[in-house]
Amino acid sequence: MECLPAPRTWPTDRKPPWLRAKIPSGAQYQVVRELVAEKRLHTVCESAHCPNLGECWSRGTATLMILGEICTRSCRFCAVQTGRPEELDWDEPRRAAEAVAAMGLRHAVLTSVARDELPDGGSAVWAATIQAVRERNPSTRIEVLIPDFRGKKEDLLRVLAAAPDILNHNIETVPRLQRMVRPQARYERSVELLRTAKQEGFATKTGLMLGIGEREEEIASTLRDLAAVGVDILTLGQYLRPSVHHLPIDRWVTPEEFASWKEFALALGFRFVESGPLVRSSYHAEEQVMGKPQTFRSFRRSAPSLR
Repeated sequence: MECLPAPRTWPTDRKPPWLRAKIPSGAQYQVVRELVAEKRLHTVCESAHCPNLGECWSRGTATLMILGEICTRSCRFCAVQTGRPEELDWDEPRRAAEAVAAMGLRHAVLTSVARDELPDGGSAVWAATIQAVRERNPSTRIEVLIPDFRGKKEDLLRVLAAAPDILNHNIETVPRLQRMVRPQARYERSVELLRTAKQEGFATKTGLMLGIGEREEEIASTLRDLAAVGVDILTLGQYLRPSVHHLPIDRWVTPEEFASWKEFALALGFRFVESGPLVRSSYHAEEQVMGKPQTFRSFRRSAPSLR
């Protein structure tokens, strides 16, 4: 790998100028806000304090978060509330499908909290939601950003049997930092999940945060691991500290370094790479696939073999 551009120093207690995000505003933003409230749904945009909320909601799109808004895990980078979740809401799949229809989405991104207290990790609700969205919106491409289900393959296969178009699971950081960043997860478990989904014939996607303490050689090694299991889409973005109770920012990664990592990843064989300071897992998700139908075709016909 060629040497990355020399980093520009910038105090970590102040955001650099390349991290300016759009302020939430406009009629379309208000429409999405009211729709989410009306359907009693949760979005990762709000729960995770996403810096792109203003831009995405102003374009009429949001990432729906199912299985409630309370997570059973305590990842030290994430703003989603940790605690004891409420009982499952089996009407949630219907409301999610209605929200996707109301927004007129051609590409819907669904995610969830981790529900480790459930025997199936919430995979049955995942499957029901995918099916409800598909029935109500037959022409909509469905991308799912799932937890690791504690490595239980049967739970992953239950989700895949519902035939999402893209299976996304974020690796988040390099192996050395996994225990510090997401203590209830395992690097090898996440890589194996992505490997299994790819072996089952699905387009796969993952993402990493930069600026949380990783080293250059660790990023390169992690990207090689992900390329080796055939991951199709990669997102790289700047870690932003949600509060003083979360891990501190180690450094601000410059746009030039993000561009270098994109070039490096494409050379490894990733089919699409979204890399930049404000990039998040669902950022520009539709654009990542709409222009490449031959690469990211619908996988709906391959899924029945999983049932």
